[in-house]
Amino acid sequence: MRLLNTTTLELHEFFGSRIPIYAILSHRWGDGEVTFQDLKSVGRVDMAGWTKITGCCAQAKSDGWKYVWIDSCCIDKSSSAELSEAINSMFAWYRNAQVCYAYLSDVPATEQGHDREDSAFRHSTWWTRGWTLQELLAPEAIVFFNSSWREIGTKGSCSNLISSITDIPRQYLWEYNRACIAQKMSWVSSRDTLRVEDMAYCLMGLFGVNMPLLYGEGNQAFIRLQLEIMKISDDESLFAWADRSIPPHGNGLLANSPAAFRFSQHVEKTLPTKPNPYLMTNKGLQITLPITLDEERAEAPSLLPGLTPAPPGTNFLYYCAKLNCHSKSTKNAVVVKLRAIIGSGTETYCRIDCNELNFELDFESTYRTFFSR
Repeated sequence: MRLLNTTTLELHEFFGSRIPIYAILSHRWGDGEVTFQDLKSVGRVDMAGWTKITGCCAQAKSDGWKYVWIDSCCIDKSSSAELSEAINSMFAWYRNAQVCYAYLSDVPATEQGHDREDSAFRHSTWWTRGWTLQELLAPEAIVFFNSSWREIGTKGSCSNLISSITDIPRQYLWEYNRACIAQKMSWVSSRDTLRVEDMAYCLMGLFGVNMPLLYGEGNQAFIRLQLEIMKISDDESLFAWADRSIPPHGNGLLANSPAAFRFSQHVEKTLPTKPNPYLMTNKGLQITLPITLDEERAEAPSLLPGLTPAPPGTNFLYYCAKLNCHSKSTKNAVVVKLRAIIGSGTETYCRIDCNELNFELDFESTYRTFFSR
């Protein structure tokens, strides 16, 4: 881990238990950021991002910190191996920092009343960036600064306002691990990253997983993230999503992007039920769920748009499958709708009505193990 000396503005490298205490910067990248290579150049002082670095170091030094970590200049991004290690370690680096300085360059020093609906603080682009979600949740202590490095407030003093801006319940700003998968996904569902793959990579630390970076894989990165989460969690709220950007019928149980969880902020795990394990196989996702025949569709099993006809010798069956999670307000279970093609020695399932997040009262059901693609 490289750290910037707040007095000399020189980089020092540390490993393992030898890493000293440090402050850390959270910011929205802009034009003219000072990179690892730029830091060695005399021309760095003329770059737009230089004042951000000197301002951060001055604040950290004033607070008594000898070292600070700044992502723009402490990572050699020309090395893919170093970049991968840094991104996989970043959540821990923010969590282990003594304090995080959140620098909001688009909040003017003259602003008063940051809690106003039209305030620059409330509408700062810092709240819309995928990467800043972990930078908000991981550190215990955060101090917010405006464009002139004047303090706005802390994570504690602004917690109610932060909750209002982000839709993250106040207690989860520190106890994020108490939230279910669907809730966590909803927190990032309206955020963005420059690279589509980063929408998955910026969530690795929040879910406690690691995986290699494969830029160019597109949305497959988010599929890989969900597969890694499945290896360490039996939280079925992973499947509690609704995506209105894809065909509503003929999909699997995994979402294509975090945006599919936009309407899942009020989903909670159902306790103390212990769900059955599930895993990905070469036949698709193998899972055991309580299911019942969808009687409404059984009476009118017409072909749904986007689905191919059943092969000769097979027939359609429609089911409702109950997940081990529910609506916080109504306590109704989250239900996914399935179509099964049964016959000719095969039994495969796909999800239908993917554009809706369904909640239903408890119903009589039978546990069935099946594969979904």
